[in-house]
Amino acid sequence: MADSIGWGIVGYGWVARDYMAPGIRDAGHRLVAVCDPGEASRAAAEADGARAHATLDALLAETEVEAVYVATPNHLHRAAVEALATSGKAILCEKPMATDLADAEAMAAAIRWTGAFYGTAFDQRHHPAHRAMRDRLRAGRLGTVTAVRIVYACWLGRDWASVPGQDNWRIDPAKAGGGALMDLAPHGLDLVDFLLDEPIAAIAALTQAHAQDYAVDDGALLIGRTGSGVLANLHVAYNCPDALPRRRLEVIGTGGQLTAIDTMGQVAGGSLTFTDGTSGVSETVPFDVSASPFLEQVRAFGSALRRPAERTAYSAERDLHTMRLLARAYATLPDRIAAAAE
Repeated sequence: MADSIGWGIVGYGWVARDYMAPGIRDAGHRLVAVCDPGEASRAAAEADGARAHATLDALLAETEVEAVYVATPNHLHRAAVEALATSGKAILCEKPMATDLADAEAMAAAIRWTGAFYGTAFDQRHHPAHRAMRDRLRAGRLGTVTAVRIVYACWLGRDWASVPGQDNWRIDPAKAGGGALMDLAPHGLDLVDFLLDEPIAAIAALTQAHAQDYAVDDGALLIGRTGSGVLANLHVAYNCPDALPRRRLEVIGTGGQLTAIDTMGQVAGGSLTFTDGTSGVSETVPFDVSASPFLEQVRAFGSALRRPAERTAYSAERDLHTMRLLARAYATLPDRIAAAAE
């Protein structure tokens, strides 16, 4: 198969192990090698048929590896991406790009200098329901779009670990760069750009550290506005029990509303409806409920690797704008404004 890409993975945690590796296999690609300092993670990679290495240099030496998925804790993204950029291998790096804007800017500079094929792993762009939403938006079915509303929440307790005995790095500000806002909001910010074909231009936020006992925010509300005037409202949280409704995406316009339920996340399925703005009648919008966003992401990235004309769908500069939005959102927090004024 022309698109059977040889993949490497840096950081074999739960997302890489439970979602990316199956996506690689289901796409007809090959997981060749994994790099992870953890013995248990390397053993899991070997059980999945990959060669396991403790160092990035060993992975870089793997000639069969054409594309590398970076799934380390956020603070390690920069070093991995800079090394990969000079190696000639394609790079798909988990979101957010980095823990802070300075590291993200350095990564973008390395990509510009080397010309590496780079993408940030915004898998929600590849969910079939979200593609169906964009098709309807581009066809004008919603009239003038006025607002996007997103709820993307989960429960992340202090003791959560992807592998027994591992630290929960997502609640460590030095490793994660923030909490629910840093981890979950990038998907929503990017989805606004994807669905509307324009990014958020202005943004503000409030966070909470309210239900969980750790040093990062466990919830956040963000409001934004695109250049054309569409408003965006995002609620992200680490403090919402998983048994509650917690994943909803709405796009509202003068002609109707699209509502996606349980589509945001790593798995296939969910539902999508269109409600007519005149009659109020709702109809189910069909989409492929069997394909996960990770599977579709692997397919799309592999196709772009083989067909350079398709690489316009990926942009480190666009993803750097999303990082700037995150930095601005944190900068608008009242305590930070007060500290800056002192």
